Amino acid sequence: MAGLWDAALRGEAAVRRAALAAVDAALLEGVLMRTEAEPNTSDVVSYAPFTLLPSAVPSALFRQAYAVQQDFNLLVDAISQDGEFLERALASTIKVDDFTARLFRIHLQVLEEGLAQSVFLGINRSDYMFDCGAPGAPALKQIEINTIAASFGGLASRTAAVHGRVLKELGMAEEASRLLPNNPSEGLASGIAKAWELYGSRSAVVMFLVEEVQRNIFDQRCVENELWNRNIRVIRKRFRDVFEKGSLDEARRLYMDGQEVAVVYYREGYVPKNYDQQNWEARLLLERSRAVKCPDIATQLAGTKKVQQELSRPGTLEKLLPGRTEAIARIRATFAGLYSLDMGEEGDKIAATAIANPDQFVLKPQREGGGNNLYGEELRQVLEKIKDSPERTSYILMDKIQPQPTRNYLLRAHSPLKASECISELGIFGVYVRQGKELVMNEAAGHLLRTKAVEHADGGVAAGVAVLDTPYLPTPSLGFTVGPSPVAGRISPSGLPDSMGTARALQPPGSCCSLQHTPLPPRPFLSRGGALVKQPELCCFSGTCKATAPEERPRWLRGHPAIGVLPSVTNLALCSGSVLWLIPQLPRRGSCWGG
Repeated sequence: MAGLWDAALRGEAAVRRAALAAVDAALLEGVLMRTEAEPNTSDVVSYAPFTLLPSAVPSALFRQAYAVQQDFNLLVDAISQDGEFLERALASTIKVDDFTARLFRIHLQVLEEGLAQSVFLGINRSDYMFDCGAPGAPALKQIEINTIAASFGGLASRTAAVHGRVLKELGMAEEASRLLPNNPSEGLASGIAKAWELYGSRSAVVMFLVEEVQRNIFDQRCVENELWNRNIRVIRKRFRDVFEKGSLDEARRLYMDGQEVAVVYYREGYVPKNYDQQNWEARLLLERSRAVKCPDIATQLAGTKKVQQELSRPGTLEKLLPGRTEAIARIRATFAGLYSLDMGEEGDKIAATAIANPDQFVLKPQREGGGNNLYGEELRQVLEKIKDSPERTSYILMDKIQPQPTRNYLLRAHSPLKASECISELGIFGVYVRQGKELVMNEAAGHLLRTKAVEHADGGVAAGVAVLDTPYLPTPSLGFTVGPSPVAGRISPSGLPDSMGTARALQPPGSCCSLQHTPLPPRPFLSRGGALVKQPELCCFSGTCKATAPEERPRWLRGHPAIGVLPSVTNLALCSGSVLWLIPQLPRRGSCWGG
């Protein structure tokens, strides 16, 4: 894939023209950040860093990442409700890591007092890389799951339009049409809106808890505007505002400046520097309240690196997700090697192995936000220093993933334009809402692709290392639509089937098509109500439609070499090799399907 766009970028002049068009498109689409010089004012803004061209992503791994997201939503929710598991998993960490320990103490204090919160909202992002280290096809391997302040869903909703404009500028309109619709902003807002609705007070507000320095405000505004469009009032407050003006009434309803707060959406609070003593007191006040926290503190703890490592132990997933054999298999397939550094023989052996082979591992502390992991010689030096100390239990070890570099241009304001060897990380946003014990929403809510130069081992967009990107699938995939036809139908925000779509009966294609049947392995698909349904059989057909006049051919069939049927689900599917397009049944016209 290193030369995917080489033909379109012949010469420096073509690259510079494309870059100029790309920057203007980013400004036009609102792919924006505040500047480092003025991070708390929008008087002067710049474009957020992004790739000149979309990056190729293996279609099968992209589908796999979406298919497993609802499983991860269920897993995170299950962990957050299992206090005994959290206590066991974090027992060694909280002895040496003060930040995790303070979060855990608040968790215990809230449990002891009794939860006032009855509606629970999870917004997470599961991040992956494509591992080419083993023989055979690339494998999807999870880097981490972010359960607090998972960012860039807003700007990711706008990045595909920028890359589509660049490809058209380069005369590649067909390739531009393959970029997937992606609107995490709407997906995240739908979860917040559902939690607000279930809270039960139409006059209550949603509170975004934000950082003191707000360079990434436009990413947040994208989600905020989706809520305003639903007539849900949004306020923006900092921890210090909560400390000074926040209060609880006798029913533990949360008030800010006299306004009842239904949902607290954290966009900070994930690293130690976010807290002083006043901010810890504000966090406790929020956790004690009846308001829906996104996340509540148990869910934040579920996203720690130590919990990630403990999930890889044999039998752990089975205890957390009893009876969900297929979900467990999908989750476990994404795990890289994860290793405990707890004191004892197991930890001693893995520490010695990593010291001897530092390029094969990543040393990960219990921190979020990027730029914290250790690699290579730095990993070896740190482990040598702490190998006999309980301090090592504040870290975990993970196998280092080996992605295949590709060539691209990373566009940053005031930086020279040059080609770089790059690697990418795919994130899938997940949203779930639970009321009491009933899960009322469980969805994949869109995707985020971030790309960085190979010389940077760690760090995200906010850390100034990675840039925003758009996945380009070499063959069409996940082109899901709902509605009366693929042209007129509304595309679901995540690019997946709209969970509110209504299934329709499927009839045989009739005499207009000559088809050959090829069975494919079972695959999971979203069905009505957002439930993940495992299909017993997928029948893919090859052949061509006999109707020769364009007006007689189904509009959705024109240009596609194959159609297929899901016999156990009332949907029609278009196939192209291993690629699947789901669309609802269309009205028949004579012996052919109408378009």
